[in-house]
Amino acid sequence: MRHMDNGLETKVAFGDFMQAFEAFKDANDERLGQIESRMSADVVTSDKVERINRAIDETKSRLDEITLKARRPRLTGTDEAAPAAREHKQAFETYVRKGETAGLFDIEAKAMSIGSNPDGGFLVPAELETEIGRRLSAASPIRAIAGVRQVSAAVYKKPFATTGFATGWVGETAARPETASPTLAELQFPAMELYAMPAATQALLDDSAVNLDQWIAEEVQQVFADQESTAFVTGNGVNRPKGFLDYTKVADASWTWGSTGYIASGVAGAFPAANPSDKLIDLVYALKSGYRQNAHWVVNRKTQGVIRKFKDVDGNYLWQPAASADGKAMLLNFPIAESEDMPDIATDSYALSFGDFGRGYLIVDRVGVRVLRDPYSAKPYVLFYTTKRVGGGIQNFEAIKLMKFGVS
Repeated sequence: MRHMDNGLETKVAFGDFMQAFEAFKDANDERLGQIESRMSADVVTSDKVERINRAIDETKSRLDEITLKARRPRLTGTDEAAPAAREHKQAFETYVRKGETAGLFDIEAKAMSIGSNPDGGFLVPAELETEIGRRLSAASPIRAIAGVRQVSAAVYKKPFATTGFATGWVGETAARPETASPTLAELQFPAMELYAMPAATQALLDDSAVNLDQWIAEEVQQVFADQESTAFVTGNGVNRPKGFLDYTKVADASWTWGSTGYIASGVAGAFPAANPSDKLIDLVYALKSGYRQNAHWVVNRKTQGVIRKFKDVDGNYLWQPAASADGKAMLLNFPIAESEDMPDIATDSYALSFGDFGRGYLIVDRVGVRVLRDPYSAKPYVLFYTTKRVGGGIQNFEAIKLMKFGVS
């Protein structure tokens, strides 16, 4: 049996997704009609809506997986690389396949490498590091929308003015009065160590047809992405990044710098029964206009399933599917970043976030991914202890708002 090519597979999956959404709209319209005429929906109809809702999520997950696979470029280009890059790649491959370290020791001595690690290991070639970063951006929902900065130090420090800089209007020839000095403070983003440890058989390493760069990138991608994504949302800042849900939260009317503002849904553990979409609009306009143009919703799949049923006053669904296979679903014309690390809707949970994460949340990557080859700990397998250093936290507290599913 021949497998369909990736382009055809993507088209089929996208067609299934759109078909499921149309079926969902028909079933949900039937449910809403029953509520209006009978004051309650038929159990069979409600079950049908939930079943199709789950099918939409499952189809979208399959479509995302196919699209992500299609976007993975092959690690090639060694013939055109600079001599130093070719030397590094060849020495690294010899180290991974056979454990020979002489070539890499020479290269790191020449480069006076700053990426030392107490556990040892060697820096991967720049091409492989770039590929790992590219894969993480595609697989990690928060990394895909946040600001990212590469640094060579262990801590990235960012000064900011707590009082704003004094300004004013003056005439062309008028004297310029002295302005008040701004009060400055500093945000710090330490880079913490993240690791993965893929295992290989010696037979795989001896097989010259196996692209080891590709293999390492694929093996560490999902582990790194899962750990990063959780930390960027709920991390407590201890040996990991600080997630945007871990900061002090205050009602938006009382918001001050250093905390995240929230809008209450008005109902414990739910949207209001009447006009629930009004709360979504309130959250959109809690964000200043300068941040709204690049804003994203961040929700998990279960919360998205609840919102998918909402309509506007004209009967149009607020949630709209992506226009293409690699696009994003939209809510009130803003894209949705689906993160399973967001909490479910529950009493006083913060299950919905809206903001310009590119300006609001900063991810700090320390340059250098290291690999330590370990042929001893799990014989007959060879372990590859792979580490990268990453930090994160809110850099602009105005740019991210939350919805609290509580009375106030």
